[in-house]
Order: sequence, then structure tokens, then C-alpha cells
Amino acid sequence: MARTKHNATRSQPRTPTDAASISPEAGPSATPPTRAEDGEEDDAQPTTPAAATSPATKKGAKRTRYGSRSQGSQKKKSYRFKPGTVALREIRHYQKSTSLLIPAASFIRQVRSITNAVAPPQISRWTAEALVALQEAAEDYLIGLFSDSMLCAIHARRVTLMRRDFELARRIGGKGRPW
Repeated sequence: MARTKHNATRSQPRTPTDAASISPEAGPSATPPTRAEDGEEDDAQPTTPAAATSPATKKGAKRTRYGSRSQGSQKKKSYRFKPGTVALREIRHYQKSTSLLIPAASFIRQVRSITNAVAPPQISRWTAEALVALQEAAEDYLIGLFSDSMLCAIHARRVTLMRRDFELARRIGGKGRPW
């Protein structure tokens, strides 16, 4: 069951009759005058006195959270989780899943561009199984590197990963270029 936040107070009236009952001074004088220019007929729909003056636009009226908006354009207030709650939920979700995390199309594109840059021109084709095996190995390497880097950050009494954590993890683990 999803958690929702309920607000007991309503800043905008539901119907125009509610608006008329809330604002007693809304009368014919409160309606802005409209005019037709050069004898053209005004095709706009006439505004009602209740819609012309809402409680949010009156002088001295309490402003709503989103400022003064018309009745039809009110946004629904969404529930906001505490910082870190969604991150922990995503961590649990990705730790349970066994699917690949890097999109296959972009990974294959990068493999082909590296192959064209490094390998001789005769080598340009990859089998699907080789690409999947390469992607699994790359993701396994990255996950291990992130884990080791996070341990380095925690050892430094930080929770934020920094570049120096990755460099230290690669240096200690002997991964990547030699130092």
C-alpha cells in the first residue's frame, strides 16, 4: 500500500459557487472590462465574477504554496521521501537483479569504436556471445572497482566517492595501468 500525504485544508475553492460564497465582494464591478477593437466581435467567452477574483489574487489574501494559479492549473502535491530512502531502495533492487546494467546498444557501439581505433582493419566483426561475455566481464570489473573505492572512502571517514578513491583502489588492487 502506497504512502500518501493528505492535506486537510484547501487553498482553492472547488466550484465557482464556493468561490462566490468565500469572496462576498466579488460583484459586477470586480469583473475586468472587455472591449472589441475596430468593430470586431469578441469571440472570447465571458468570465464569471467568481473566476475573475479568487482568494489568492485579492489584496491581503494568503498566498498558496505554488503562488497564485487559476483553479484548473493546480498541481497535485506529490509525496517526497526523505533523502537517501530512494537510493537505498534502488541499491536493494539492483543487488537482487541479475540483468546487465549497461545498455547493450551503447556498449556495443563503444566496443566497435575501440576495435576500429586499436585493432587492424581486418578485425571488425564480433559474435553476439563474445559481446555479451565482454559486457558481463566489464560490469563485474566496474562493480568490484566501485566496491573497493567505497571501502577507501569509508576508511577516509567519508561517504562521498572521489576520484582519489578510485585511483587508490586501482593502485592497491593492481588493476589498470601500472603506477
